[in-house]
Amino acid sequence: MLLQGKKGLVLNVTNKNSIGWGIAAAAKAHGATVGLGAQNERMLEGVQKLVAENPGFDTFTVDFSSDEQLEALAKAVKQKYKSIDFLVHAAAYAPREALQGRFLETTREAFNIALDVSCYSLVALCRALEPCMADDASVITLSYLGSVRAARNYNVMGVAKAALESAVRYLAVDLGGRGIRVNALSPGPINTVSARGVSGLTDMIEHVRERAPLKRPVTQPEVASSAMWLLSDLGVGVTGQVVYVDAGYSTVAL
Repeated sequence: MLLQGKKGLVLNVTNKNSIGWGIAAAAKAHGATVGLGAQNERMLEGVQKLVAENPGFDTFTVDFSSDEQLEALAKAVKQKYKSIDFLVHAAAYAPREALQGRFLETTREAFNIALDVSCYSLVALCRALEPCMADDASVITLSYLGSVRAARNYNVMGVAKAALESAVRYLAVDLGGRGIRVNALSPGPINTVSARGVSGLTDMIEHVRERAPLKRPVTQPEVASSAMWLLSDLGVGVTGQVVYVDAGYSTVAL
């Protein structure tokens, strides 16, 4: 029970296939008290269905683009838990038209949306919840290899993930004085709602199956297992890092 007695949040969750849900379920299985986040009331309905089938989770609603909602979240978390030991940021979005064609054609509006939702949300979330975090708490976010390589159709999301990984390093410095760790997991392609926004997802998964050293794509439970290491006391010496969980694909050249 790696997280026995710990309390934390996984924000946000969409459905049972989301990486966030896999991490939340694993954290609960390892003894943690877990709060699940939904972006709005409509998305909360889906989260509540998950909770109905898997009792024991608390639920919160927060739109990362709203500073007022982030402040309300902090108050609700303080009242519910007093303090939290971990925070999982699982949010990414870019307009569909920005995830196809040439990156060169990305509009200013699409660029701003992608960077705001996929990167700045982590900064804003950490700022809002810093007073709620226990000393030695752990924060993780989710990235992808497209942050350091040009991946077909990933486009502006790759730029957003590169910014996210940089933000991880700066946040690690800012929060490290209290022992709070900030890291990113970088899974290989997994068939989630967010990933399906990228054209050619099936081809990406099959390419990993052919090229990765383990000759298979990574799974949701495997990503969750790596998260348990970073969220637990086993990861107390790790911060500011991007940890690849991709069956080794990121290590292979053509």
